[in-house]
Amino acid sequence: MAASSNSSLSGSSVSSDPEDYQPPIWKSYLYRLQQEAPRPKRMTCPQEMETRPKYYGREFHGMLSRECADELLGGAEGAYLVRESQRQPGTHTLALRFGDQTLNYRLFYDGKHFVGEKRFETVHDLVTDGLITLYIETKAAEYIAKMTTNPIYEHLGYTSLLKDKMGHRLSRGHTEPRRVTFQREDSKITTSPLVRHSTLKDCPSEKQSSYDKIHNFKVHTFRGPHWCEYCANFMWGLIAQGVHCSDCGLNVHKQCSKLVPSDCQPDLRRIKKVFSCDLTTLVKAHNTTRPMVVDMCIKEIELRGLQSEGLYRVSGFSEHIEDVRLAFDRDGEKADISANVYNDINIIAGALKLYLRDLPIPVITFHVYSRFIQAAKIPNPDTRLEAIHEGLLQLPPAHYETLRYLMMHLKKVTMFEKDNFMNSENLGIVFGPTLMQPPEQNALATLNDMRHQKLIIQLLIENEDVLF
Repeated sequence: MAASSNSSLSGSSVSSDPEDYQPPIWKSYLYRLQQEAPRPKRMTCPQEMETRPKYYGREFHGMLSRECADELLGGAEGAYLVRESQRQPGTHTLALRFGDQTLNYRLFYDGKHFVGEKRFETVHDLVTDGLITLYIETKAAEYIAKMTTNPIYEHLGYTSLLKDKMGHRLSRGHTEPRRVTFQREDSKITTSPLVRHSTLKDCPSEKQSSYDKIHNFKVHTFRGPHWCEYCANFMWGLIAQGVHCSDCGLNVHKQCSKLVPSDCQPDLRRIKKVFSCDLTTLVKAHNTTRPMVVDMCIKEIELRGLQSEGLYRVSGFSEHIEDVRLAFDRDGEKADISANVYNDINIIAGALKLYLRDLPIPVITFHVYSRFIQAAKIPNPDTRLEAIHEGLLQLPPAHYETLRYLMMHLKKVTMFEKDNFMNSENLGIVFGPTLMQPPEQNALATLNDMRHQKLIIQLLIENEDVLF
């Protein structure tokens, strides 16, 4: 079955070269089928039913058998009523005529009416949506099964434009991590630590500079006709017709969402806050390699705080740290965190720690947490560093770049140890639980892991120039 006519895409973004741009075409076949679907016909009960629940209207007919319900519906396509089941008293059934037969569905209510996943304000809306779905799935089952085979997603103008923009930024500004190859004890070739160190620094990386991000899809109800931006087909139904990416605004069928590439390009207008925002989402929305919070706080600390005693260990006033958080959430990169506003550098240091601690996915992600903990337990120093480096290569690029930049900064902090009394071990104690959090919050496991967390951060600081 094929679409017999098409309608043009309206309001789509254009490509970077307007002369080459051809707007994709919305496929209107499923839209026309929805227009053809049977309309619901409520069969009202002629008498008031004392047993009628308050959330049903006159469509409720009391206790009826299937045969009686079928007779009352009279064979009219789209006719429906609600009955109390004879087989299971106290439960309610929707009887609906479709395709020359009466279909019976167990009906539920929890503040809204539902048969399956979708929930409706009224039984009438539920039946309307059900008839549309039944009609389309009956008439276009083969078409629906094949409709994702020729997607328009890759041809949408904004996709290619943002990919070009991202590629240009990465080639211009991203520093790739270096692949480290450590000399194992059992190797026949031996080199001095100094020669080995120099070799490791200049070794090229295999990690790709790609800030891929999956879409943040959530079930969505679209007002008015809406088409899928993956397959270009109409999204049918009254409510919850598809899913919507809350980060970039992409709208697709639920089944199409499984096929969309991990190339979400977050839109700043959709990012509600800076703190507690996924790290990759934030850097892509701001078109940077690292969060602006990290860059701005570190710049301020290195400008006036490296010699501050107990830097990162001494706490600033919590209400002032909260003010900094609100400033970033409100003003983004325009937030003023200078000495004119916050004279105490511990406030800025506290805000940086708060930002890192509040990330929904820690800088050292849940996915690689156990790899780092196991690496910390390796007794041989060279083998341990190699395991740590392998873990670093598993980090998403935005997380890797943030960690790299932070370790460079903390290395600078240790250079002023005689003034600030903060060495790599002290900083490991402070930043271990901040940068590393176990996937499952188990108090005993977390307590046991703390010394390993501290050691990992300590080694990252001390070997920053080798590992990154």
